[in-house]
Amino acid sequence: MKLADVIAELVKERGLDKNVLSEIVCEGMLAAYEKKYPGAVLQVKEDASSGELLVLIQKKVVSAVEDDLFEITLKKAKTIDSNVALNDEIWLPFEEKVGRIEVLRARQVIAKKIKNIEAMLVYNQFVGKQGHIVVGVIHKTERNGISVKLGEVLAFLPKALSIPGEKFAIGYSIRSLLKEVLVEPQGDNQLILDRISPQFLQGLFELEIPEVFEKLVEVKKVVRSAGYKAKVAVSSNDRNIDPVGTCVGIGGSRIKPILKELSGEKIDVFPWSDSLETLIKHALKPAIIDKVELSFDKKSALVFLDEDQRSFAIGKGGQNIALASQLTGVTIQLAKKENTAHRNDNEEEDIEREEEL
Repeated sequence: MKLADVIAELVKERGLDKNVLSEIVCEGMLAAYEKKYPGAVLQVKEDASSGELLVLIQKKVVSAVEDDLFEITLKKAKTIDSNVALNDEIWLPFEEKVGRIEVLRARQVIAKKIKNIEAMLVYNQFVGKQGHIVVGVIHKTERNGISVKLGEVLAFLPKALSIPGEKFAIGYSIRSLLKEVLVEPQGDNQLILDRISPQFLQGLFELEIPEVFEKLVEVKKVVRSAGYKAKVAVSSNDRNIDPVGTCVGIGGSRIKPILKELSGEKIDVFPWSDSLETLIKHALKPAIIDKVELSFDKKSALVFLDEDQRSFAIGKGGQNIALASQLTGVTIQLAKKENTAHRNDNEEEDIEREEEL
């Protein structure tokens, strides 16, 4: 068997190291011979001079052979090595062949080892990029997601991690968060992408807004309902920088590329506050809030607002208030704005409340 030709073809197809491939093919063929000849001590290696596959078997030197698979006579052994003695072990060329079943076994071993090496190369190349945004080209659309080429490596964006309603065209560039880098592929997928997580949106802020990248402006928290709305709380590490204005830009110039990337998903950007009451007011944007009353354990809040602000606070399908609750960590209840400065206990019990789930 001309091993050199097999190796050359695999190097061309896989782009792997020649010496590594040589070892893999030899290990695969050794597995095939060991399956065919159990108990035999064998070696398989590449003959450096001919480039052919060389199979060797170890035999014991004896005076009389009982099993020629494991033994060789002293007289015959001395024709190979004049220094050999009785009971020595000697390596000899093995001329026996393997059948179709054993060759299939060899192919399975070789394919598995090559796949493992390729997977480890991909893992080492991308594990440092996990949790960061990567740029790729849409390679193929499938029923459950799309394949994206990151250089020469394919990654997968599951439909469940795609923004609802967004369309993909083969050959177009796409940005995604590299969500997972698996040590071993699950099915055909080793690199898993994501476009719906808060981390993806935060990464876009870092890419599009220099002050965020330089940490002059800090993204304190992001929550999203992908395809509908996101809320981003920001603060400034420089008293001369307005964090919200910096992120939005003049006429929305800085936020617009991010909105385009998210297929028109709305983004509320507001200043972070260490005051939970103030943060709740900001988080319920675009609603105008009159007053916030926190419970004793600060796990729930009663929010007073005008009736015409209720629909803004709730949002489509209740998503605005749900996002505000998620960002603040507080269960929010809405109540009609108080019309008098003082109310007795009986009047307090008559306040109309509505809890949004």
